[in-house]
Amino acid sequence: MLDKERRPVGFRRNTKYLILQPHSENKTAKTMAEMKMKKAELIFLPFPEIGHLASALQLAQLLINRGNHLSITILCTKFHYTPFSDVYTRSVLASHPQIKLIDLTHVELPPQELLLKSLPGYILTFMQSLVPHVKATIQNIQSSTSNPVIGLVLDFICAFMIDVGNDLGIPSYLFMPSNVGFLSFLLSLQKRQIEDVFKFNDSSDPHLLVPGFSNLVPSSVLPDSVFNKEGGYAAYYKISQRLRDAKGIIVNTFSELEQGYIDALFDGQSQTPHIYAAGPLIDLKGGPHPNLDQNQHESILKWLDEQPPFSVVFLCFGSRGSFDPSQTREIALGLRRSGVRFLWAMRFPTPTKDNAERTLPEGFLEWMEMEGRGLLCEWAPQVEILAHRAIGGFVSHCGWNSILESLWFGVPILTWPVYAEQQLNAFTMVREWGLGVELRVDYRRGSDPVLAEEIEKGLKRLMDKDNVVHKKVQDMKEVARKAVLSDGSSFTSIGKLIDDMIANH
Repeated sequence: MLDKERRPVGFRRNTKYLILQPHSENKTAKTMAEMKMKKAELIFLPFPEIGHLASALQLAQLLINRGNHLSITILCTKFHYTPFSDVYTRSVLASHPQIKLIDLTHVELPPQELLLKSLPGYILTFMQSLVPHVKATIQNIQSSTSNPVIGLVLDFICAFMIDVGNDLGIPSYLFMPSNVGFLSFLLSLQKRQIEDVFKFNDSSDPHLLVPGFSNLVPSSVLPDSVFNKEGGYAAYYKISQRLRDAKGIIVNTFSELEQGYIDALFDGQSQTPHIYAAGPLIDLKGGPHPNLDQNQHESILKWLDEQPPFSVVFLCFGSRGSFDPSQTREIALGLRRSGVRFLWAMRFPTPTKDNAERTLPEGFLEWMEMEGRGLLCEWAPQVEILAHRAIGGFVSHCGWNSILESLWFGVPILTWPVYAEQQLNAFTMVREWGLGVELRVDYRRGSDPVLAEEIEKGLKRLMDKDNVVHKKVQDMKEVARKAVLSDGSSFTSIGKLIDDMIANH
C-alpha cells in the first residue's frame, strides 16, 4: 500500500497528459501542432535486466500518456541471465494497447569463457549479435505501417545500434537508466587511452577528475570492470565512443538533482547531445515477482502495520545482492546490537529452505521471534515497503532505481554498494549531495568484511532523527515529486523530447 502520509497533495499516479507543452525552437508553433496530429512510431530496444528494463518501460508509458499520437514498439530480447524480464514486461504493459511487443530472434550465446573473463564484455558481445535481427525487424515495421518511425530509443549499452538507425534513416536516442554523474564518467573515458586508465589505478594517488563532480573521484568507487584487461574496459570504452553520436540522451533523473553535472557536460569543449532529464521514472505499482506469493506479501505488510511510525530499517541489496555466510552473520549481529526494528530481504546465491537456519548466528531466529523486532524474507515488494509509514531507513546496495525510490518516499539510505556503478552512486549520495549516510562507499565483493560494530554504528546514525540527512532527504522528496507535475522540470523535458523527436525526423 502507498501510505497517504508519504504521498503529497496533488500527486496523481495515473494522470494522462494529452496537451504538450509548446516547444517551438525548430518549427513554428502552428507547424508543430499540425505534426502532433499525425500518428508516429517509436521503437524501443531496452536491455533485458530489471534495473534497466523497469525505468525504460516507465518512459514508454509516459511518452504514450503525454503524446496520444504516438505508438511504441518494444523489441524484446531473451537473455538467459534475466528470465523474469519477459513476464515483467508483459505484466507492466498489459493495460497499454498502444505499446506493442515484438520478440527478437533467439541468438546463440557467446562462449562461456568470455563470461568468466568479463560480464560487460559478454553482454556487449551478446547484444551485438542481435544487430541483423534488430535491423530486419525495424525494416518490417517500416514496411508494414504508414506512420513514420521518428526515433529509436536504445539502452545506452546498445549505443552501437545507432548505426542501424543511421542506415534506416531513423534518429537514435539513448536511454540512461542511471544518472548524469555516471554518464559524465563514461564520456570522460573517450579522452583516455587504456594504458592511462590502468596507470591511474596503480598510482599512489588514484583520483580522477570527472566533469560535474565537486570532489575528485577515487578509483575505489569506479566499476570493477573498468580495470578489467580481459574485456571489461574495452566494453565500457566502446560504449563511451558512441554516446555523442546520439540525437539526445534521456536520463532517469531530474534536473534539480543533477543540474551541475548537466551543465559541466556542455562546457563548449565537446559536442554533447541534448540531455533530457525525464525522471524519476519509478514503477509505483512495484511490478510482479515470481518469488513473492500473495501470502508472503500480505504478511510483510501486516507486520509493518503493527510497527510504530518511522521505526523500521529495511535491508535490501538488489537482485544480485547476496553475501557469504560470514558477512551475513555480521549483519545479523549488527542488527541485534543496534536494537532497531528491521525487515531484511535476505538472499542467497543458491536458495534452499534452510539457508537462514544454517547461516545466521545461533539463537538469532529465536531472539527475533521472541522480541518481535525483526522479519526476514527472501523477496519483498520494495516500493510498497518504502512507501509504508513504518519505514524510517533503508540499507541499500545503491542501485539507481532504489536511490530514486528512496528519495521519492523520503527514506534516508545507509550506503552498502555491491557491484556495477553502485560504488559511484554511493559516493555521489554521501560525498557529493549529502543525501546518504555512509556505511561504505567502496565496498565490493572481495572487500574486507563489514563488521557488526560498524553496522551497529551505521544503523544508529541512519535512524537518528537529528541527523541532517533526514531533513535533506525530505526536502529532496518534495523536489522530486514537483519535477513530474505539469509545471515541473521533468514534465517540461519530456514535452521537449517529444517535440524534438518530431522535428528531427
